Amino acid sequence: MLKERQLIIAIIIIWLFTVSGIIGILIGYEDWFLPLTPLNLSVYTVLICWTSNARRKLILAMLIPFSIGMITEYLGVNHGLIFGNYAYGNNLGIKVLGVPWIIGINWALLVYTTAAIAKKIHTNIIITASIGAILMVALDVIIEVSAPRFDFWEFDNGVVPIQNYIGWLITAFVAHILFQKFYKTLQYTLSVHIFIAIFIFFTTFLFY
Repeated sequence: MLKERQLIIAIIIIWLFTVSGIIGILIGYEDWFLPLTPLNLSVYTVLICWTSNARRKLILAMLIPFSIGMITEYLGVNHGLIFGNYAYGNNLGIKVLGVPWIIGINWALLVYTTAAIAKKIHTNIIITASIGAILMVALDVIIEVSAPRFDFWEFDNGVVPIQNYIGWLITAFVAHILFQKFYKTLQYTLSVHIFIAIFIFFTTFLFY
């Protein structure tokens, strides 16, 4: 009963943040809502840990995609490797060597949620890692449209190279393999809500 109540509360919080963010930006308060993006992603991650039955192991597991994300993003921002040449803006908060720390959280969050969804589709780790990586790339395709406008990041000359998506696919696949080998008990329902909330948020701004 307690876990069910926690899950309901977590889902309500997710949609409260998402809907308020969409409305706030649409009515002209971008300068207030967009800098809160790190808080938003942090809350999603805290909710995942809060509803977990093995929080300590989960936190250790999420350090895997967090570290992979931070290292590969560092190589991208500073050396043009893996994803191409790009730079982060100001709305993702404090940076470490040019990479906002929240990007590591974002990698952990996306790997967890897409792994939970993928494991509902299949049980083979190669297949689930592939599905998870594809879901992450699909989401990135949508996010890339709004990223410059929201001052999240921007590629040189404003053009997202194919290299970025290939880099995302390979990096996400590796992160999935390592994460899924270490941690296996995933919260599917919460993950679906988080993934759909992020998808709806950025899809909205493809049109507005």
